[in-house]
Amino acid sequence: MGTAFAGASGGSSEIQARAAWKGIPKLTSGGVEFYQGQYKFEPSHTNHGAFHWKGKLKDAGPDDGHNVYMRVKVEGYDWNRFNGKQKKTVPLDKLVWDGAALHTDDAWIRACRDRGPLRPDNCSETKHYKR
Repeated sequence: MGTAFAGASGGSSEIQARAAWKGIPKLTSGGVEFYQGQYKFEPSHTNHGAFHWKGKLKDAGPDDGHNVYMRVKVEGYDWNRFNGKQKKTVPLDKLVWDGAALHTDDAWIRACRDRGPLRPDNCSETKHYKR
């Protein structure tokens, strides 16, 4: 499988170009910010062909008593939750993939503030990325 993939790909420079980091615009909603965000789709033979993302998640309303988190999903699966920390900015560097597929083709990402069980969470605009 690895030999067939390498032969069909056109070489390692093409693989590296496809796996280069791209920017995610700042994601904001009341009390939450995700900035310095980047993503890439890993090659099929690396990290399960995952959607790889990283950036800084900030509790932008440190006195509101609510935590913040990122929501990320890939095609065919529910949202994954990656928690931040109250009153802090935390760096995140995560992989999300479809275990039944050779590689991930579609991914969605957004930043949210957890407002507790009685009120709906508020989230930034959802960004969609394709391989």
